[in-house]
Amino acid sequence: MNLDGTQRNAIVAALQAETWDLLVIGGGITGAGIALDAASRGMRVALVEMQDFASGTSSRSTKLIHGGLRYLKQLEFKLVHEVGQERAILHANAGHIVTPEKMLLPIIEGGTFGKWGVRIGLWVYDRLAGVKPEERRLMLSRDETAKTEPWLRKQGLKGAGLYNEYRTDDARLTVEVMKTAVSMGAIALNYGCVVALTYDVHGKINGASVKNAVLGDVFALKAHVVVNAAGPWVDGIREKDHSLQGKRLHHTKGVHLVVPRARLPLQHSVYFDVDGGRMIFAIPRGLWTYFGTTDTDYKGPLEDPAVTAADADYLIAAVNRMFPDARLERSMIESSWAGIRPLIHEDGKSPSQLSRKDELFFSETGLITIAGGKLTGFRKMAQKVVDVVAERRQATGQAPCKDCVTAHIQLSGFNFSAPTSIAAYADGLATQYKVLQEEVQWLASLYGSNTEEILRLAAGTDRLAILSGALRYSIRHEGVTRLGDFFVRRSAMLYFGRNWIAASLPTAREVFAEEYGLEYDPDPDMAFAKAYAQAVTFAE
Repeated sequence: MNLDGTQRNAIVAALQAETWDLLVIGGGITGAGIALDAASRGMRVALVEMQDFASGTSSRSTKLIHGGLRYLKQLEFKLVHEVGQERAILHANAGHIVTPEKMLLPIIEGGTFGKWGVRIGLWVYDRLAGVKPEERRLMLSRDETAKTEPWLRKQGLKGAGLYNEYRTDDARLTVEVMKTAVSMGAIALNYGCVVALTYDVHGKINGASVKNAVLGDVFALKAHVVVNAAGPWVDGIREKDHSLQGKRLHHTKGVHLVVPRARLPLQHSVYFDVDGGRMIFAIPRGLWTYFGTTDTDYKGPLEDPAVTAADADYLIAAVNRMFPDARLERSMIESSWAGIRPLIHEDGKSPSQLSRKDELFFSETGLITIAGGKLTGFRKMAQKVVDVVAERRQATGQAPCKDCVTAHIQLSGFNFSAPTSIAAYADGLATQYKVLQEEVQWLASLYGSNTEEILRLAAGTDRLAILSGALRYSIRHEGVTRLGDFFVRRSAMLYFGRNWIAASLPTAREVFAEEYGLEYDPDPDMAFAKAYAQAVTFAE
């Protein structure tokens, strides 16, 4: 059984049909990683997500699989080493959506980083992160820096470090991990909200009551072990378990803005500091450039956090200081997003000072909670959780599980011998299907080796036809249930291509009607209409 949105009733029936070895609550990158790890070890795994897969933090990051240079400032050397290893693994296993990206770190007079600090820091970073010799940092003079990135401010510029990072599409990475877990026997359901936890006569957790948010029915789901991987919502699940005590989450908000690349035509990604020691990324992506992030305390609703005018003005001012010729204004913003970081609270620390480390919480009822962490480290977080689950299974007399093997599992969409094979694959498909090369390259950067199936499903060779094929594929294989699932998280068009959406909506609605039936409404609560408007509307 795959993630076929049209087979939702069958998926719900399958979830109710047995007692699972493991129930995972949360369909972000952490939950998906846990499902993959457990399924690959032979466990029977069920996963439920109250919204769409990756709809929380896992679609709202800076979209980098980065080696943790910022952690050197906090002297977290072990974390730098670990995430450096993890990004190499992800590049090897998901090279269509984890790609190398050169990052420029300018050295500005009076800034956080001096020339020797950058030189030494990047030297340490290269070695801790396991950077290949040919990809290690390069120190640039002032003139070399200005030539490499002409839009950088010249005033106070002393040089730069050029080092290696990796870019990704966070939501697509989450979905590819989820699809791979399902291919190994896991069953996953989006729009399945846990309304209550259930317990046996001894008070031990044994499952959950889940509301099917599409049809409104509530069903029981039974499992031997329950893991809470709900990201910003983990404390809400702990409250349902009556175990919210001791350490709690500290929510902070990160905001990103998108402009047409013509407004900020960067040649490289740039990582620069602003007043107060905050660091900001500016990253070119196709026809757009996006920049962020903020790092502020957040107390509001966790669903769809708003980008405020103050957020936008802060980022625009920071970019205009570093790239004075940009002269950005709010009216130039193409799109935006805000994400909530579920960090572990530490008294007396500002949002930027809080550790990005993950932590496990154990309830007397048996509930396991994983909190904190970063996108880059999701696989190790999953391994840590599943190791605990495996120990519990063995303690109850069940056969031992094999060790973690996810470092060697190629993800859905990466059926290639090496990342360098993707370009040739896309070129070949463009010729075979008589489609514009840039259209196929766009698909391949999102769907990888599943691109050919999308082209087979397409109704023609123009952009709308290709979009119809991508949507059909995403409904049948990626659980797309609503318009926002596709436009926000499967294709990222809301962020990078918002101007194309209006022309695409009639085709999208036709595809939904054909795939689900004429009476099906793909967006009953108008969530996508809200997201579409919110992307360029800043709350005061």
